[in-house]
Amino acid sequence: MKRSGDSGDNTQAGRENPADCGDSPKEIPARRGFSISYKGKSLLSRVDPVAHGERVAAELLVKEDTLYFCPSPLYGYGLDTLLRRLPESSVVLCVEADEALFQISQRALGELGGGGAMRPLALVQAAQPAQPGELCAFVRETWGQRRFRRVEEIRLGGGWQVFPHLYEELIRALRREIAVEWGNAMTLIRLGRLYARNFIRNLAFLPDGEDIAALNFGPSPVLALGAGPSLDYVLDGLATAAAAGRRFAIVCVDTCLQALNERSIRPDLVVILESQHWNIRDFSGARGRNIDAAIDLSALPASARVLAGKRFFFATPWTELSLFTRLGQAGLLPRAFAPLGSVALSAVALALSVSCGPVLTAGIDFSFTLDAYHARSTPQSLELERSQRRTRSGINAAAALRDGTFAARSKAGHSVRSDPAMRNYRDLFQQEFGGNPRLLDISGPGLPLGVKTISLPEAAEILNGGADTPPRGPASSKPPPPGREAMAAFIRREMAALTVLRDALSGERPLNPARVDELLDTASYLWAHFPECAGAGGRRPATADISFLKRVRTEIEPFLKCWEMAAPRRA
Repeated sequence: MKRSGDSGDNTQAGRENPADCGDSPKEIPARRGFSISYKGKSLLSRVDPVAHGERVAAELLVKEDTLYFCPSPLYGYGLDTLLRRLPESSVVLCVEADEALFQISQRALGELGGGGAMRPLALVQAAQPAQPGELCAFVRETWGQRRFRRVEEIRLGGGWQVFPHLYEELIRALRREIAVEWGNAMTLIRLGRLYARNFIRNLAFLPDGEDIAALNFGPSPVLALGAGPSLDYVLDGLATAAAAGRRFAIVCVDTCLQALNERSIRPDLVVILESQHWNIRDFSGARGRNIDAAIDLSALPASARVLAGKRFFFATPWTELSLFTRLGQAGLLPRAFAPLGSVALSAVALALSVSCGPVLTAGIDFSFTLDAYHARSTPQSLELERSQRRTRSGINAAAALRDGTFAARSKAGHSVRSDPAMRNYRDLFQQEFGGNPRLLDISGPGLPLGVKTISLPEAAEILNGGADTPPRGPASSKPPPPGREAMAAFIRREMAALTVLRDALSGERPLNPARVDELLDTASYLWAHFPECAGAGGRRPATADISFLKRVRTEIEPFLKCWEMAAPRRA
């Protein structure tokens, strides 16, 4: 992606004779500017392109905290008017997808908009085909995360007509990125405290568990299962292959447990991610079963005590916390994975990490039908069945037809339903795993995932072609579990730092502001979920903010209790 000011060809591109033919821009003198005819399209008004651009900019309803997307600005007619009207919290992003037109815009815009940390104007050249991730990264690097609340398009000319679909795709990507950023911030505000408390309490189990890096399924195929409606179709079709003595490993999300138990299928690894108490219902009938579990350190601690198999721990750092750095430096932090927000995505990431063979996915649908939101025998499905009576059918119309849901086409060509949250997870799946040659998706009623799709017979052939017994032994370089003494010493240091901070904020111990700042940064888990801090990249209010300090003080006692509960013990 080329930005305004980058080195490039500064020739007089586009200033050919109007009689010339081909795909070069043809500029025709017009009042106060030029009119451009390019690729059979008139890109600027032949009457008065300057007045047209200024009129559009003057009539625009400007808003606070808005990213204005200007496709193909050409000479930037109207931009100066728009910039004068913009609130300080809003900016203009000019995007040009054509090389020759980009050179015209680059010369014309010059230093328009000035500089500074919050410069109100930026010009970039988009790649073809569209690479939305690069544009979203540019916006984050230029103006910061969670900076805007909305994206609005403004067309000051007709240049957008050259690549209309590309610009539409970029706008959708920016809107989706902003929605995800704010969604993540809202999740952190609502659940960040719970994540941190669960994380600390789960440290108690680390000495008796193992790092997920210790698990190795070798080259055997792995079947990674979500709990979507297509799980029934796949398990019924692979009933023989999935029986005892199979030649492949099964990694499933915890919601799948009851569906697998109904078919007498024992998974090799259950992935546990959920931090809230209602997750316990996923383990109904599974207490004491000898099933290995991969447990996120921020998951509900009670979930780690249900199954009787081995415990393999991993971490998904949900925000920037210095606690993670200290644990890593002390050798106490298990392998970390990117926080993907979905247990199904985390199960796929784990399956890819603990094996070197093919990974087949099923039940990861991100879609549903009127009568099937989850697979049969999952807690959600059973709850719907229990609620049926003469006046209430098995169709969950409230969920299937609620505001925001929409019809979509499945990878098998069937009509299904989805919603924006599921669509975002599907897009994230494609972003994280799309194009991975080891990953194969079994055809069914789910949305396309951006990886190769195979039929059920093809899946059975791959799964049955695995080794006779999938390796369950340790990895070649098995990391040792953290020692009890090392963990106990770490917890004592954390509690001592919290105690000093508590006494300072209570007025019981005089501390200079620099020391208070240091302690606040050390214990960032106390305030990372505050509304003004969530999604702010680890930034917090200054110590002069009395309201902030009072709220931090109220967080300390509950976290001290969590550290006490985390003291190493036999589970």
